[in-house]
Amino acid sequence: MSSVRKTETIPEWKREEVDELVEFIDSYASVGIVGVAGIPSRQLQAMRRELHGSAGVRMSRNTLTTRALEEVDDGVEALTEYVSGQVALVGTNDNPFGLFKQLEASKTPAPINEGEVAPNDIVIPEGDTGVDPGPFVGELQTVGASARIMDGSIKVTEDSTVLEEGEVVDNDLANVLVELGIEPKEVGLDLRAVYSEGVLFEPEELELDVDEYEADIRSAAAAARNLSVNAAYPTAATAGTLLAKASGEAKSVGLFAEIESPDVVPDLIGKADAQLRALAAQIDDDEALPEELQGVEAAPAAKPATDDADEEEQADEETEDAEEADADDADDDDGDDGGEGLGAMFG
Repeated sequence: MSSVRKTETIPEWKREEVDELVEFIDSYASVGIVGVAGIPSRQLQAMRRELHGSAGVRMSRNTLTTRALEEVDDGVEALTEYVSGQVALVGTNDNPFGLFKQLEASKTPAPINEGEVAPNDIVIPEGDTGVDPGPFVGELQTVGASARIMDGSIKVTEDSTVLEEGEVVDNDLANVLVELGIEPKEVGLDLRAVYSEGVLFEPEELELDVDEYEADIRSAAAAARNLSVNAAYPTAATAGTLLAKASGEAKSVGLFAEIESPDVVPDLIGKADAQLRALAAQIDDDEALPEELQGVEAAPAAKPATDDADEEEQADEETEDAEEADADDADDDDGDDGGEGLGAMFG
């Protein structure tokens, strides 16, 4: 007997649908799978309108979505693992992090129904329920809330956790929450995975604390600048600091070695004048001193240029060097005054 080969006949509308899905996938730099279970049709349409211009959403049968992903291949077929339940394709030319942030921002609070799992602890807050005295106080107590009738109204006397994360909502609790207007869950496009530039991302990899991320970048930039300064490695960002640092160090060496350089002489004169005044202040007999030094008090020594950069500092070097430059200018002024004092004494 000859074997009969059977071939699958694919309806034309399915082929057209797959072709459209392939075109959708090819038209975006980043493509993902989102869960759409539990989203009312009206709310889903509103979300699609909100994403218009930055991302597109395309719903189809799971079998056809899987076939389209496999046809495109090029790595995107890895998304087929996440095609289960009620899902849709999402595409964007934004980066995956921006897409995740936008999808999370589009989620809205919604009531939770009987049989659903609590996404987090459900708490009925302390306060007036606004419900008149009646059977509702018993319903609150039944679900575990601390409630009683006070001042003609039903009040919850303390924050009451009525269901913990992961537990199933029963009918009594669902009704109480609806009566109180408590919406403990969020509904929206739930990103399961996104494929972009050869990399598959899952939600936990895309959830960033932007403030912490920016702080890390600032810290890394400061550390790099500090390393560049302390290693004397010139860059566009540190050249000015390195020049100021070198100038300060050279001036400090010149002052210590008493080199009569035009840049150092004013500081040397100021230093000598300060030392002379300090010595004069130690002599109790004013008559033993020249008239110019009688009654003088010790002046502070001229502040030499110092190197404030070390390996343990966090690199705010530009600010510190600016302050050093100001201090050096002040020393120059003191030096001029000191020169006048010595000139008056010996002139």
